Amino acid sequence: MAPKAEKKPAAKKPAEEEPAAEKAPAAKKPKGEKRGKKKAKKSVETYKIYIFKVLKQVHPDIGISSKAMSIMNSFINDIFEKLAGEAAKLARYNKKPTITSREIQTSVRLVLPGELAKHAVSEGTKAVTKFTSS
Repeated sequence: MAPKAEKKPAAKKPAEEEPAAEKAPAAKKPKGEKRGKKKAKKSVETYKIYIFKVLKQVHPDIGISSKAMSIMNSFINDIFEKLAGEAAKLARYNKKPTITSREIQTSVRLVLPGELAKHAVSEGTKAVTKFTSS
């Protein structure tokens, strides 16, 4: 293999100024492209940092691959959508405009199975109590 040539910094040349009359008309850009401010990237919210924090509380010596993290994030999003949908149905049935902790608790009991629902309800109750006391 041949040795690579050293890169040299580009020499700075003063910008050549042309009179405005001599410049060729600029080519039109496609409709999708606009000049000026760049569009800011939309931030995607995930549960990844929270999953990692819980993992480190439960198993401090174990890591998680990015694919496994992505699967866990999708799992949490799915459960969230199921709980929110069920809570919305409950509020609609009771002709209430607001989803309260009561609707969430009932939806947890309906969506999650057995022991998992019991633990979720107890943790949720603890969190609501802590929130209201502060």
